[in-house]
Amino acid sequence: MHFDLPDLRLFIHVAEACSMTGGAQRAHLSTAAASTRMKALEGQLGSRLFYRSSQGVELTPAGERLLRHARTILRQVEHVKSDFSEYADGAAGHLRIFANTTAVTEFMPEVLARFLATRPGITVDLQERLTRDIVRGVLDGTADLGIVAGVVEAQGLQLLPFSLDRLVLAVPRGHALADRPRVSFHETLDYPHVGLHDGSTLLQFLQDQVKDMGRSLPLRIQVLGFEPACRMIEAGVGIGILPESCALRYQRTLAIQLIELEDAWAQRERSIVVRELEALPSCGQELLQAIFSYEGFTPTQQGFSVG
Repeated sequence: MHFDLPDLRLFIHVAEACSMTGGAQRAHLSTAAASTRMKALEGQLGSRLFYRSSQGVELTPAGERLLRHARTILRQVEHVKSDFSEYADGAAGHLRIFANTTAVTEFMPEVLARFLATRPGITVDLQERLTRDIVRGVLDGTADLGIVAGVVEAQGLQLLPFSLDRLVLAVPRGHALADRPRVSFHETLDYPHVGLHDGSTLLQFLQDQVKDMGRSLPLRIQVLGFEPACRMIEAGVGIGILPESCALRYQRTLAIQLIELEDAWAQRERSIVVRELEALPSCGQELLQAIFSYEGFTPTQQGFSVG
C-alpha cells in the first residue's frame, strides 16, 4: 500500500475544515480535484473516510483512525527535515508543547528563554491545556511533548518525572486559618476562594476534588494568573490554593501566609509526556535536557536523565 504525502496533507485539511471545499482551499486545489483524490484514497484503503452531507463532511471511525496516523506520519517527516536541515543551515526545527498552567506561567518562560537564546533556528509553540487535552494531544501527534502534574493516565505514552511541587493554601495575614500549621482542603471550603480562569489545569483539578466530596468550590473571583491571585488574597478577597513554588516567590513581597495542605494529592510530581522519546527530533531531546537540568526545581525522587 502506497501513500502520497500530499494526499495525507489534503486529508488532514479536509478533516480539520469539516469541509471538502475548505480543505481544498487550504491545499490550493479545486473542490472537484480534492474530492477525486479523497475518493481514490478511500478506494486504496477499502474504507469510507467521510460522511458527506450538505453541511460538509464528518469523519467516520476509519477516518478518525487515519487522521491520527496521518498526523504522526507528517510530523515525523517534519522531524526528519528538521534533523537534516542542521547540516545545511545549522540547528533548526519547531516544537509544539502542551502544558499545564504552572508550567506555562512559572518555569517554562525561563527554561525556553535560555534554551532559545543559543538556538536561533528553533521555534516553539507553547500552549496551556487541560491535563486530558495534553495527554490526548501527545497521543494523537498534535503536540511533540506535554508537561503535566500529579497522577495521569497515559497509556501508550512515556511519562518522564522531572521535579516535585506541592499545593499550599494562601491566606491573608490575620485570617482565621493563618495560625494553623496544616489544614485539610475540606476545611478551606468554608471560606470564599480566589481561583484561576476557566480552562486552567489547577482550577479543573480543584473542581474535580470538590466534586468527589459532593461539594462545589466557593469561588468569589477568578483571575488570569498567580500574581493577581496572590494580590486578591492579600487584599482579603478570599483564600486560594496555589503551587508552593510560585506562592513562596510572591510571599516575599505580599502580605500572605502559606499553610500546608494535609491532603495526599497536594504533593505532586511533575512529568513530561512523550509518545516515543527516541522519535523526538534533536531539538526536542535538547529541550528535555534543558528542563531536567533547570536548577529551580525540587528534584523528583525517581530521577531521570536524557541523552
